[in-house]
Amino acid sequence: MQQVTDSADATSDIPALVAAAQRGEEAAFSQLYREFGRVVHGILLARCGPDAADDLTQELFMRAFQRLSELQDPAAFPGWLCTAARNASVDHLRAAQRRPQPSELPDIATEAPAPDDRLAQQEAARSVLACIAKLSATYRETLVLRLVEGLTGPEIAARTGMTHGSVRVNLTRGMSQLRPLLTEAGLP
Repeated sequence: MQQVTDSADATSDIPALVAAAQRGEEAAFSQLYREFGRVVHGILLARCGPDAADDLTQELFMRAFQRLSELQDPAAFPGWLCTAARNASVDHLRAAQRRPQPSELPDIATEAPAPDDRLAQQEAARSVLACIAKLSATYRETLVLRLVEGLTGPEIAARTGMTHGSVRVNLTRGMSQLRPLLTEAGLP
C-alpha cells in the first residue's frame, strides 16, 4: 500500500501526466490509468454494481483517452474523469431500464466452481455491497472507494476533488448508516 506522501506526490504530477498524454504519450496515459483506475471502478461499482463496473471502467478509459484533447486544464483531470464516471453510470442505468430484462436464472455453464470458503466470501461481499447500495450515492461512493477499492481518506480526497473534511464526514456518516443495515442482513 502506498504512503499518503507518495499519493500526494503522485497527485501533484497529474497535470504533467495529462499534458504528456494529450501529446500522445501512451505511457503517461497508462500511468493515469494506474492512478485513477480504482477511483473510476469504485464510482461505477457504487452506482452500477459489480456486474457492470469492470466493463464500464474499461470503456470509460477508452473514451477518456479519445477525448483527452478536449480537456483544456490538465489540473481539472480528476474532476473531469470522476464526472465522466458518474455520467457513464447514469447512461448505463438508463439503458438497462430500456432493455427488456432476461430471465434471472444464473448462467451455470460459464461459472467455474469455486471452493466453499471462496464462494462464501463472494456471497458475503455481494451482501455487503447490497447493503451499501441502500445508502445515498454520496455515502455509497465514498464507502466503496474506502472499503472495496482500499483508498485512504486523503487518496479519495485527492482523486475526487473532495475536501478531506467532506471525505471524513461521508465515511463517518456512511458507516453509521451502514452498520444497522449489516446487522439486519446478519453480517458482522
